[in-house]
Amino acid sequence: MGNSSAHETDGGRRPQQQIPVVVLAGFLGSGKTTLLNHLLHRSAGSRIGAIVNDFGAIEIDALAVAGALGDSTVSLGNGCLCCAVDAGELDVYLGKLAAPETGVDVIVIEASGLAEPQELVRMVLASEHPGIVYGGLVEIVDAAEFDDTRARHPEIDRHLALADLVVVNKLDRTADPERVLALVGSLTDRAAVVPATYGRVDPEFLFDCRPSEERIGQLSFDDLHDHGDGQGDGHGTDGLGGSGHAGHLHTGYDSLSFVSDVPLDPRRLMRFLDSRPEGLYRIKGHVDLGPNDLRNRYTMHAVGRFLRFYPEPWAPADERRTQLVLIGSGIDTEALGTELKGCESDAPHADEHGMWGVLRYVQGSEDEPDPEPRGG
Repeated sequence: MGNSSAHETDGGRRPQQQIPVVVLAGFLGSGKTTLLNHLLHRSAGSRIGAIVNDFGAIEIDALAVAGALGDSTVSLGNGCLCCAVDAGELDVYLGKLAAPETGVDVIVIEASGLAEPQELVRMVLASEHPGIVYGGLVEIVDAAEFDDTRARHPEIDRHLALADLVVVNKLDRTADPERVLALVGSLTDRAAVVPATYGRVDPEFLFDCRPSEERIGQLSFDDLHDHGDGQGDGHGTDGLGGSGHAGHLHTGYDSLSFVSDVPLDPRRLMRFLDSRPEGLYRIKGHVDLGPNDLRNRYTMHAVGRFLRFYPEPWAPADERRTQLVLIGSGIDTEALGTELKGCESDAPHADEHGMWGVLRYVQGSEDEPDPEPRGG
């Protein structure tokens, strides 16, 4: 139940984490393809498996350094894989990209051509492939056209209620960005709302990124851009009014690293997670729950309101501790650190029912929350 075993790591030390499948949705023109291209360019050492409906939308410079692997599949220069696919083939391509030999770290599905993101989410959840796990729904909206889009497509309110993270794109093209951000926020169900221009969102909001030095034997987009003309790579003008280091994506966000050698109490941890602030976009890392589960540590993955725990056995050489990274905008890192510190517990015995809250967010649990928006 919820065991994150997909295939063995190189050392056979512990089962490797399942590959998260992140869904990108949004109406035509909102910036889905721009955001996907941004992720492909800025994925550092990570290998992205991208599933798209309109293959022509991928930038031509991507294909210029790509080599075909077979029908509808392209290997991009930084190790990314792209598939042109329709809904009926989705599970086939998920399985293909999740094969251990691809080395893919995350699969991103651009939902263009699929009318209902809710249906795509259900398809991912229905997949029986053991190597993948649903990683959340990211809804992208065009800030400049948001009012008109709602008038033409009232179903967008339902889409926003389902989303785990909402990217409000093209903020530079609207006269009142704060109003749009507030309106979008009012339509979500505790989703994180991320402002953006040109689809530029830190990849760390969506998935764990490997350090770029882990990339082996392939020319990457990072290499091309970092030694090129400096446009759009975070080292020149970034389109956000910044230049040089000040224009880097990470400078607009706050982060907190929390490490504790004292186990966390699962009830207190769930109270913390249930009350996490709106600006907290991402939580990643692993948690030691002490006597409540002596066998496993719990890897945590949260994107906006989306939350999953993945139990995996402690290895004999592991130092038993909690290590978490929190990423957000406008968050009070000191207060969050104090709240997490308050989750610590050195109680020698397990709380009989204390794990119920955590286990609700382990994939495959009978009490796992339904991904549909609350309130219909």
